[in-house]
Amino acid sequence: MAGVTTFDTYKSVGIREDLLDVIEDISPTDTPFVSNVGSGSSKGTFHEWQKDSLAAPSDTPVAEGADAVPASLTPTIRLGNYTQINEKSYIISGSDLKADNAGRGVEMAYQEAKKGLEIRKDVEFAIVGTNKARNAGAANDPGAAAARESASVLSWIATNTSATAGDGVADTTAPTGDGTDARTDGIQRTFTESMLESVVDQCYLSGANPGVIMTNTVQKRVISGSFLGRATAVDATVEAKKVVNAVDFYESDYGIMSIVPNRYMRQREVFVLDTAQWSVDYYRPYFSHELAKTGDNEKRQMVVEWTLRSGEEAGSGIVADLS
Repeated sequence: MAGVTTFDTYKSVGIREDLLDVIEDISPTDTPFVSNVGSGSSKGTFHEWQKDSLAAPSDTPVAEGADAVPASLTPTIRLGNYTQINEKSYIISGSDLKADNAGRGVEMAYQEAKKGLEIRKDVEFAIVGTNKARNAGAANDPGAAAARESASVLSWIATNTSATAGDGVADTTAPTGDGTDARTDGIQRTFTESMLESVVDQCYLSGANPGVIMTNTVQKRVISGSFLGRATAVDATVEAKKVVNAVDFYESDYGIMSIVPNRYMRQREVFVLDTAQWSVDYYRPYFSHELAKTGDNEKRQMVVEWTLRSGEEAGSGIVADLS
């Protein structure tokens, strides 16, 4: 009807907001390395352990009635790594603690759970996404403080390698293998199945039986697209015409290995892991505590102190310097 103005939502006052009581968050929370290896405890900020090995086999027959000849004994090898502290601190006002926030209950509890996941991701990244040696740090004196650092995976694997320099013969880019130095990055090259087979062969000859191939997204696609040893777990009900491009396993000459993607790894490495030879050991497991109150707010800090233990680095291997 002409001359009548419709009263609509643009003019209405007092319409309640439409705010879902849900918070969407697709941030990844998986930690493939930490979740696949063991965990232990440390009694000090420098965590130590020992490793040993059997003598190489030899054909040494003994004559009848011969006297025994005692062999020289080889001592164990002592290894160690420094603990590293990771933390997340946060502050919430008294008013916000009282507020009825959508999508969560008590704000403090929500933030504490969130910070716990963030620190766990930080630990994963420090282990597989960095190339660093252990660091003793320095005393917390004015102008001189330095954080202790745990050596990452890349500073341990030295025996079974495929790299630009040497390709497993004389890898000049490899670290010492005791966490005291980092790997030297070489010229990058295309990932091939023969590189992976070379490392798996070396692991087997070292006495190892690695069961996990841990890889980033780029090299995972290379394995899925062209490696002959790739295998997929397929449900029998899947239609014959359905295209499956997801590779879950790799069948080597020495057994089937799981392929585990890890979004935190650098794109230039693939790890071949015996997960039983690794653990994340905690000096101070995850905990949260209140900080000093300085006003109308609440302060909290979440802390974890941990280190990476490599029981025997020759149980694992690495294909390095990939493009």
